Amino acid sequence: MNLLENSLAQIRKASEIMRLDPAVEEILSHPERTVEVSVPVKMDNGTLKVFTGFRVQHNNVRGPYKGGIRFHPYVDMDEVKALATLMTIKCAVVNIPLGGGKGGVIVDPHSLSKKELEALTRGYTSAISDFIGPNIDIPAPDVYTNSQTMAWIADEFSKKHGENMLGVVTGKGLAIGGSEGRETATSQGGVYVLEEYTRERGLSPSEMTVVVQGFGNAGANVAELLHREGYKVIAVSDSKGGLHCKNGLQPDAAVSCKLEKGSVGGCFAAGDACEMISNEDLLELPCDVLVLCALENQVTGENAGKIKAKVILELANGPVTPEADEILESNGVVVIPDILANSGGVTVSYFELVQNKMHLYWPLDEVKDRLRKKMVDAWKNVEDTSKEYGCSYRTAAFVLAMKRLEEAIKMRKGV
Repeated sequence: MNLLENSLAQIRKASEIMRLDPAVEEILSHPERTVEVSVPVKMDNGTLKVFTGFRVQHNNVRGPYKGGIRFHPYVDMDEVKALATLMTIKCAVVNIPLGGGKGGVIVDPHSLSKKELEALTRGYTSAISDFIGPNIDIPAPDVYTNSQTMAWIADEFSKKHGENMLGVVTGKGLAIGGSEGRETATSQGGVYVLEEYTRERGLSPSEMTVVVQGFGNAGANVAELLHREGYKVIAVSDSKGGLHCKNGLQPDAAVSCKLEKGSVGGCFAAGDACEMISNEDLLELPCDVLVLCALENQVTGENAGKIKAKVILELANGPVTPEADEILESNGVVVIPDILANSGGVTVSYFELVQNKMHLYWPLDEVKDRLRKKMVDAWKNVEDTSKEYGCSYRTAAFVLAMKRLEEAIKMRKGV
């Protein structure tokens, strides 16, 4: 079952529990628009190469489409459809006035020079420019895209339309209208939810151990943020391997080591009570919190029964399969789902849109205070919905979002 099938299965499950109008379920099960484009790029060696790009607009009943653009060699239309669907749900969970969209280009960006990457980004922007805009569809960074990518998109879009339209994207650099706190927003939002979960149960962070799978931007940031809050981070991993330190590790030192050696798996030093560990073994370590920050389908029906964590925090999209969900739930493992846990990113993107429209810059403390309130409110609403329907937090998050979407769809579309 791929990510799109997983997403549609979750919609069906929530629909059944909440007795959703079948017409609304049908609407939410299909994107409103899919776009596929060919982007020719003149390479540095003089040859011409054509890249394939996608943009999917799932639903805009609550506001403009919103979602990242990823540059990845294995991205495809089904993956982009799934992620756009999840963005619609995610924005409704945290109750921000945006819909769901997503984009991607089939490319290994590491194989391109900066000049080639800029040409590809501008070409892709030009190809989809009729379908995006500050009040239509607002892209953002995602896998292997960043604030520089967004700057190129904003510049190309502005040139094409003959006016300054920096609000066409979020995740921009501060110099051109970006928001404080955007770089760490996904991780920070997840930390706020985990802190509330911990506080409600009278647990002390200093007594809780944390394992982090995935040590890119989100993983490194969440490890450092949790470390600062007093949690003991005992293991981290990236795509090449991991590091397990039973007495705890220093996330900032792990980041430095990864930059030097290419992987945290190469950071083992004799005598420091640490050992190298595979991604597979890392998932099965005994711990209080397992934070999933890598790819989808990491915890499956095959390994779910071996998970020894008490809580799973999903910062990646779709890291736990539906089969695994059932096993984890029966084993008493709490899963804080992706559509809640990683929604801090799109929430601060929304804050960036607001600041752009109001021609304001909010200081970091204000952004963090607003983010904390949004995430805590969303967590409490999900928790209340879970109690009302007697279901998992994931299903509760879908039910909460779909109630809000149903109300908007019926109000606007008359379904």
